[in-house]
Amino acid sequence: MFRSKPRERDWYLIFGSGTGLFVSDESVVKPVVSVYPAASRVPVERGSSLLCLASAMFPPVVQFSWKRQNDNGQPENLPSTGTEQLDLRESGRSASILLIHQQEDSSYKYICSVKHEGGTVEVQTEELCPSFKKIFNDAKLLCLLYTVLIVKSLVYCCGLSLLMILRNKGASTNSKHAD
Repeated sequence: MFRSKPRERDWYLIFGSGTGLFVSDESVVKPVVSVYPAASRVPVERGSSLLCLASAMFPPVVQFSWKRQNDNGQPENLPSTGTEQLDLRESGRSASILLIHQQEDSSYKYICSVKHEGGTVEVQTEELCPSFKKIFNDAKLLCLLYTVLIVKSLVYCCGLSLLMILRNKGASTNSKHAD
């Protein structure tokens, strides 16, 4: 048994591998839940990731679950393949990262559900996760734009070089006629 004193008036005991008892005169406070596209240093190959953050709650114990919804359908549980979930806990807040290995033609809204002693809080992503066809089309358009800019620069440099050669040639023929 481990005893800790996280705040002045609060005590909690941990029994075994994680069963906890909170003793406090504070009332139960529901978590504040937010969902964001997760930033990553290493891009998820052919996928994306979402971050669900729960904070400002008491007691600081929550359970995360994720659902998905088509743009016109009912929420459904995530399939067993194609997604991974990682939960992180820190004092005062908890987070869940959902890794989505999307198919090229799929686009869903995702719902983060946070179960807490004060009740369940659900937050939906603002917009549909973009389909990979759209992302790849945007990348192709960007490559085309850069290619056009590079070709434009090359044509400009070649034109300037040609003008310099013709100007130098004209100056050298003018100097021969002067002799």
